[in-house]
Amino acid sequence: MEMRLDKFLKVSRLIKRRTLAKEVADQGRISINGVQAKASSTVKVGDELTIRFGQKLVTVKIDAIKDTTKKEDATSMYTVVKEEKIQNKYEETEEEGHSIF
Repeated sequence: MEMRLDKFLKVSRLIKRRTLAKEVADQGRISINGVQAKASSTVKVGDELTIRFGQKLVTVKIDAIKDTTKKEDATSMYTVVKEEKIQNKYEETEEEGHSIF
């Protein structure tokens, strides 16, 4: 079974609204198996999604595709593979005790 990316993000509650999921995808902030995705891209079980939320990069593996799901069951649709903070150059330099200025 396959599903549009924006619908999967909404049903799985990774992103609460489908319109927001479409915007995020169209801004190039989501990739499927390492390939930049559009809202209309299709996803299937086993695919790995990488989503950039602000300063955070979240990678999830799709475990199930469902047309609808209850809020408490939504997390069963995916497994978080990794979460990492994206640091810009200024933050890295500041943490090391150096200043760029």
